[in-house]
Amino acid sequence: MCGIWALFGSDECLSVQCTCAMKIAHRGPDAFRFENVNGFTNCCFGFHRLAIVDQLYGMQPLRVKKFPYLWLCYNGEIYNHQALKTQFDFDYQTRVDGEVLLHLYDRFGIKKMASLLDGVFAFILLDTANRKVHLGRDTYGVRPLFKFLTDDGFLAVCSEAKGLSEITHSMETAASIAPFLPGHYEVFDLKLNGKVQSVKFEEFHCCTREPAHALYDAVEGLSSGFAEETVKRNIRSLFENAVRKRLMAHRRIGCLLSGGLDSSLVAATLLKLSKEEKLPYSIQTFSIGSEDSPDVIAAKKVAAHIGSEHHTVTFTAEEGIKAVEDVIFHLETYDITTIRASVGMYLVSKYIREKTDSVVIFSGEGSDELTQGYLYFHKAPNAKAGAEDSVRLLKELYLFDVLRADRTTAAHGLELRVPFLDHRFTAYYLSLPEEMRAPKDGVEKHLLRDSFKGLNLIPEEILWRRKEAFSDGMMSEKKSWYSCLQEHLDSVVNEEQMEKAAQTFPHNPPKTKEAFYYRQVFERLYPGRAQWLSHYWMPRWISATDPSARTLSIYKADKEQ
Repeated sequence: MCGIWALFGSDECLSVQCTCAMKIAHRGPDAFRFENVNGFTNCCFGFHRLAIVDQLYGMQPLRVKKFPYLWLCYNGEIYNHQALKTQFDFDYQTRVDGEVLLHLYDRFGIKKMASLLDGVFAFILLDTANRKVHLGRDTYGVRPLFKFLTDDGFLAVCSEAKGLSEITHSMETAASIAPFLPGHYEVFDLKLNGKVQSVKFEEFHCCTREPAHALYDAVEGLSSGFAEETVKRNIRSLFENAVRKRLMAHRRIGCLLSGGLDSSLVAATLLKLSKEEKLPYSIQTFSIGSEDSPDVIAAKKVAAHIGSEHHTVTFTAEEGIKAVEDVIFHLETYDITTIRASVGMYLVSKYIREKTDSVVIFSGEGSDELTQGYLYFHKAPNAKAGAEDSVRLLKELYLFDVLRADRTTAAHGLELRVPFLDHRFTAYYLSLPEEMRAPKDGVEKHLLRDSFKGLNLIPEEILWRRKEAFSDGMMSEKKSWYSCLQEHLDSVVNEEQMEKAAQTFPHNPPKTKEAFYYRQVFERLYPGRAQWLSHYWMPRWISATDPSARTLSIYKADKEQ
């Protein structure tokens, strides 16, 4: 996990512009470098490093003797860099996993390079020999990337939008700042004056297609066909493979553990594999909530079952409310459910950074989108509609859950790993018949749960525990975290402001005082940037006014059973 920043064709003195790069310093607390590109007008790279792999040669922009004309700045992990080295007989000069991008680009060009990467990444690749700039981002946008572009071709790129929002330029029209679309790459021609012109923007991988790198990733025990036992065995094999490849690290690994199904499966598999791989330390797990929260109680049960070194971080509603503004600053969004869920994750990440030496943090993001885990999926009109909405949610992850998971951990210099979003695991799961993936017998994620039944990997009661939104489960069932927030904000926003909400904020007008407050804070931090969020996250197929699962009739009926 790092922070990357680059300018091509800046109109302003670079020493002035580079102060903007310091706004993402939290992403890489270990080292910083700022480097001009020789012979190219007003082009430079900025890099904040969090050292995870190859402590010696990991500084960027990465350059190797074999390709003196290539400059690479990337943020991410390439899990198959050794497999590709063997497959194509590459001669590496460092132990940096990202070096494989240079060799793949040289051998195959940009599109095939991007499609062969098994991992999470955002990259800026400059080819001075051919005068090209390339940008790219992984399939689900697990690693962030923003693009700033003026009408006359001044390009700036950064891991977070805050590193671009105060860049100055000579054009009268405002520069656009937008998230770079996941699963895509873009090619720019680099002119003599350092300015650029986009010549190609194309998708290199979609989540429903098996990734090209699957050819070089042997997973033992995979069988063809859709017989139930075959499918369940394949799910287990691919999930274990997803966790195993993510053990690649020279820093201590830990795991977030909410006590729900997803984080419990990740933590249990991580513990099992860490013993097999003989990691020289115990795995720490972390949960957060009030003393009597369902999540904290469930997480303790799981930790005792799997034998992790468990830490419970307690927080009060007051501490949560106090953190909201910092959270919005790091998130760069005003989406309601994203902010609610981010507060707990931000506070637990802060604890991990200050009180432990775990740096690489596993988490359960992506499972709800992939396996139809949200309670509203019970209301899907048919299996086809559920399957289509699952793909929509996966494609929008970069705006919501993946954004939350990256920013709240990166704020404290931690690196996130999300095995449920493994390319092979997701492509396989999405290839299964639609009926198999739908909720069954009134239970969401039935297929995933059933795949791990009877193995004693996690307690059976946790395996079948109903979905509890992270932002809800942190507080007691009597009073949700969102209720505490709403009560507090009721006195902060007045009725007159609410009546004029649609005029004040015409794009995505806030419907509640809570939403109004978040928007106010966002506009103060990032004025005029409301377009970064295209729409609020909301359940489908029901008349929902709030994104919390606890407001749904399905949830209430379940609790009364």
